[in-house]
Amino acid sequence: MRNALIVIVAFLVVSSPLLKAQDYQTHFPPEEFKARWERVFDTIGNKAIAILPGAPDPGGYIYPRQSNVFYYLCGVENPYSYLLLDAKNRKVTLFLGRGIGSGDRVLAVNKPEIVKGLTGVDEVLGTDKGELTAQLSSMLRGRGESAISQIYTLFSPAEYEGQTRGDLQSRDGRIVNDPWDGRVSREAGFISLLIARYPRAEIRDLTPIIDEMRSIKSPREIELLRRAGQLSALGVYEAMRSTRLGLYEYQLEAVARYIFAVNGARLEGYRAILPAGVQNTADMHYFSNSSLLKDGDLVLMDYAPEYQYYTSDIGRMWPVNGKFNDWQRQICQFILDYEKAIIQRIRPGLLARDIRADAAKAMEEVFAKTKFLKPEYEKAARNLVQTGGGVFSHTVGMAVHDDAAYASAPLKPGQVFAIDPQLRVPEENLYMRVEDTVVVTEDGVEVLTRFAPKELDEIEKLIREGGGMVQKFPPTPPAKK
Repeated sequence: MRNALIVIVAFLVVSSPLLKAQDYQTHFPPEEFKARWERVFDTIGNKAIAILPGAPDPGGYIYPRQSNVFYYLCGVENPYSYLLLDAKNRKVTLFLGRGIGSGDRVLAVNKPEIVKGLTGVDEVLGTDKGELTAQLSSMLRGRGESAISQIYTLFSPAEYEGQTRGDLQSRDGRIVNDPWDGRVSREAGFISLLIARYPRAEIRDLTPIIDEMRSIKSPREIELLRRAGQLSALGVYEAMRSTRLGLYEYQLEAVARYIFAVNGARLEGYRAILPAGVQNTADMHYFSNSSLLKDGDLVLMDYAPEYQYYTSDIGRMWPVNGKFNDWQRQICQFILDYEKAIIQRIRPGLLARDIRADAAKAMEEVFAKTKFLKPEYEKAARNLVQTGGGVFSHTVGMAVHDDAAYASAPLKPGQVFAIDPQLRVPEENLYMRVEDTVVVTEDGVEVLTRFAPKELDEIEKLIREGGGMVQKFPPTPPAKK
């Protein structure tokens, strides 16, 4: 497997096409967006419209990125754009903001036929002449049975690179409660404007409708998730190869980031979690990545790219010196055995709790043949199996903690989520885990991050053989006067 992975890495680095300079995506055809609009129309009913604001201009020289839901519904990245979905007439109008850049590569309102052909929208208008206000006023002016009476928009915060809804909601709450700040969120401000300008309309939340749609990934979405999973796994693989005593955590991060970027993943799904040693790994979402790698340490790596708006989630642990000691091997092997027991049982139509229960029964054989080095380790292992400890964690998609539930109903093909068994030994401040992103298929499951080694002997062999990028391209020493 090691040689095969080296070939894969080399092939990806050499053969991956350069990103083309373009302001419109090529992964989703208009037909896919139209199908999504139809689902919105069918759900909100013919007395409603939906209006979604796109991303603002990020300002300065920050890489411009659209919000997840706006991109999901039309693929347009121009800032200050708006999307109007008229369920009564089943018509979609794009109010196109001015793109960042110039020339033919930028979507522009003065080329409506091109924009329509790319996106599938029915009409393209600008945002600088009051056309959105005029259309909304006209649509909401009517009375009687056929009148538009409901406006759907997103009550949830817009997500961008490396952001998740829960974290954004916590941040917005802190801002509102800060006596020296107190700003409302952009979404809350937009809702306030709708209420003030169209008092007769009922403002409703579009979020649950979109969440339900996003809970099942389309084949094209899965292809992007597969690529993101592949790159995240290869980033871990290359970091393992580069691991040596005396390096810094951030140097392993740099190796993975190179693999991501050279293969077209311009952004990160989330900031790199790369702790080494007991103290750092105990911090579940550690991100300083500034410590030296020391003899006897275990490295935990959790890092994934954003590839064309889709990401992944992965977790691996390995020894800095290339050799798991007795307690490290015992705990890591137990966690791995439990993860395998879960993944082997994933099938459409099954409930997550039933899969966990069946896996727990299977793990009794592992308990029977394992002579734990300490009672605390057995206690932690049994707690992991009894509670699940993250095995059915969170959905994965456009955000690493994506916005869709799945675990309370039978699993369906197209659902993508993380399997993340986490074991804690509080008496020794130990936190250890392994993590993979999987997609439910028609007859089972596919592990999207399978390219990263996780068998302990294979990991040890890879580290000992080395030949990593940090050794081939070592850091440059500081310049002398």
